[in-house]
Amino acid sequence: MDFKDFTLENENNTSKVQLTILQEINEVCLSNNLNLWLRGGWAIDFILGRITRSHSDIDLVTWIQNREHLEQALVKAGFQKKIVSEFQTDFLKNNVDVSFVFVRLSDEGKIVANGFPDWVWRKDALTNELYTVHGISINVLNLHHLLEEKRVYEQGTGRKLRPKDHKSIEVLQQIINEKASS
Repeated sequence: MDFKDFTLENENNTSKVQLTILQEINEVCLSNNLNLWLRGGWAIDFILGRITRSHSDIDLVTWIQNREHLEQALVKAGFQKKIVSEFQTDFLKNNVDVSFVFVRLSDEGKIVANGFPDWVWRKDALTNELYTVHGISINVLNLHHLLEEKRVYEQGTGRKLRPKDHKSIEVLQQIINEKASS
């Protein structure tokens, strides 16, 4: 993989701060028995087991039934609740943006993004496989689901894929291919 390896020592302080925030969120969720999955760029880094680039935010997923408890616990831990929609809640702490997408089971038993019933997730999207970076272990969305999210990004958001999205698609596909051949 040609994603550049970053180290915390020569990376700007952003990754250190984001990892601290991620660890804090993970501990809040673990102590409150709330399931949590990482998505987006940090998910790819956790799958690779190393930091590959700077990230602008942290993207997470949990069940809709966890929402109220999660929001209360994070506000109590010093997070500022920013945006609330049916689909997600955003938080801010130490200049780190954190987004939680909430999912639920449809009447048919399918995983859907709350507020977006047309966004049906893979039945295996929510894995129970922990990945670790710098001592933080967290569940990450299924590789195939992460790839599908990137491939439908433009359709879902109306925004063109960014260079980092193209790179993420390439890396995810490469990881999937390597796992399939081993």
